[in-house]
Amino acid sequence: MKLDNNDREIVELLQKDATLSAIAARLNLPESEVETRISRLSDTRTKILIVDDELDTLLALKRALELEDFYVIEAQDGIEALEKVKAEIPDLVLLDLMLPRLNGFEVCQQLKQVEATSSIPIIMLTAKSECSDKVEGIEIGADDYVTKPFDIEELKARIKAVLRRTTP
Repeated sequence: MKLDNNDREIVELLQKDATLSAIAARLNLPESEVETRISRLSDTRTKILIVDDELDTLLALKRALELEDFYVIEAQDGIEALEKVKAEIPDLVLLDLMLPRLNGFEVCQQLKQVEATSSIPIIMLTAKSECSDKVEGIEIGADDYVTKPFDIEELKARIKAVLRRTTP
């Protein structure tokens, strides 16, 4: 699990026995957000964000990864994906290319341009199997590219391989 500056400060303040309201005031955050962050910090599983607008794919993938003891969150469009990455700070993003509101290429590019999210590994999932699409995905920062339909065992192996390479 990756921590942002607010998470690190929350941990420090908790070690000093600060109260929830004191932490919220110090960080200028709503108490509800501090509470959410504290509960997130207590779950040490690897967090994966799945971004896909096809519910069948999303739910099947979520179930398969949860059986591997990953903590899975989901988004159904590009804008929601960017919001979830900022709020949840996942360890890895599985990103469909063809999404409403903001496509996967644009999401990947935006995440890789911001220092706080640039190191989050991204595996693109898509039905687009053209070589030019794969090259574009890798060139804008994706760590891997998997075409649909995919074999779930192969995808889980690829996820673990990318996490081994990118997790300290």
